[in-house]
Amino acid sequence: MSEDRKEQPGQPSVDDFELPGVPDAFQRLWTPHRLAYIKGGQHQFKDENDCPFCAAPARSDEESLIVHRGERAFVILNLFPYNPGHLLVCPYRHVPDYTDISGEETDEISRLSQTAMRVLRKVSSPTGFNLGMNQGVTGGAGIAGHLHQHIVPRWGGDGNFLPIIAQTKAITQTLGEVRRQVAEAWPSEGEG
Repeated sequence: MSEDRKEQPGQPSVDDFELPGVPDAFQRLWTPHRLAYIKGGQHQFKDENDCPFCAAPARSDEESLIVHRGERAFVILNLFPYNPGHLLVCPYRHVPDYTDISGEETDEISRLSQTAMRVLRKVSSPTGFNLGMNQGVTGGAGIAGHLHQHIVPRWGGDGNFLPIIAQTKAITQTLGEVRRQVAEAWPSEGEG
């Protein structure tokens, strides 16, 4: 800053490029990958032609972040995870509500959820889990038209100040790395 530009208390400061700003005590955690989520908001997918859970099985596992394909349901990483390893178990059918799935789909979603928990324990040693289904827009479902079960691994201290104060989650691995680890650890048919 040139000598003729002395900072005055309470006045904006200017950096070497002469960009104005008021300094604060905050550090910045840059997360440009979140822009797609912010711009997209809570888009409600109308039908299977517009649904990312319906489109995912048609692409490769790596491209769609699928870790396992079952007969009636599949396991996929959450594109906007609450914690590293946040998985979703989705039926292939585009149905919105838990009461819309068949007994066979219910059984498979339950078995896949149990296996997902075992695999996550093996690859990342969480000390707890949150499991749940948000039903409908008012129930908090981001994609209300296609049922999905959340499996969120938890660790002591993972609920720090960032999500509360800054509405930001620090994720320590890329989605591709997590997908590879979970898919490689997924048991073969009959291994339980």
